[in-house]
Amino acid sequence: MPRISASSNAAQRERTQRSILDAFGELLYSNGLTDLTMTRVAKTAGVGRTAVYNYFADMGELLVAYALDKTERFVSDLNRELAAVENPVDQLGVYIRVQIEDLSRRHLPPGQAMRTVLSPEDFAKLGKHVAQLQAVLSEILQRAMDEGYLPQGDTAELSQLVHGSLTATADRSKSVESTRAQNERTQATVRFIQRGLGAQFDADFHPVRLPVQPPVLSAVS
Repeated sequence: MPRISASSNAAQRERTQRSILDAFGELLYSNGLTDLTMTRVAKTAGVGRTAVYNYFADMGELLVAYALDKTERFVSDLNRELAAVENPVDQLGVYIRVQIEDLSRRHLPPGQAMRTVLSPEDFAKLGKHVAQLQAVLSEILQRAMDEGYLPQGDTAELSQLVHGSLTATADRSKSVESTRAQNERTQATVRFIQRGLGAQFDADFHPVRLPVQPPVLSAVS
C-alpha cells in the first residue's frame, strides 16, 4: 500500500476544508441562516458530520471562517481589478460594481442577524470582515481627495455610507430580465455614489478634478 505523505495529507485537509466552506456558502446563499445546521453542511459538502466538527467547533466558528475566507478572496480579486484602473474615481466605480456583484452572489446576513447566532467573541472576529473592506475603500477615497477629484471629508464615515448604499442594490434573482435590470441598477448606483461624494465628469463621463476654491478672505491678519 502506498504511504500517504505529509504534503498529500495537508492537501487533502485543505480540499476538505474548502468543500465545507463552499457548501456553507451555497446553503447560506440559497436558504439564509434559517435551518442551517452542521449536518446539512456536511451532506452538501459530501463529508461526514464528524469531519465538519474536526475543522469547526460550531456554526458560529464556521460562519466567521466563511466570512473571513470570502473577504480574503474578494480583496485579492478586487485588487487585481483596481490595479488595471488609474483614476481613483474610476477605481471607486470598480469597487462599487464588484461589491454589488459579490453581494448578489454570496450575501452574508446583516449585522443584527449575525448577532443573534454568534457569540460576542465570534461577532468581534467578524469585525475584521468589515474593517478590511473599509480599509480598501478608505484608501481609494483618500487618494481621490488628495488628487483633487473629491472634496475633503472623513473617509471612515464616507466608507460606512457607501457600504450602507450597496446591500439594497444587490439582486439575487436568476432571470435574464432581472440580470439586465440589475446591471442598469448597478451602473446607476455607481454614478449616484460617485456624484454623491462630489465627483464631477466631462461630457464623456471621464472624471475631472474639482475647481480650486480660492482661500476665504478674512480681515484678521
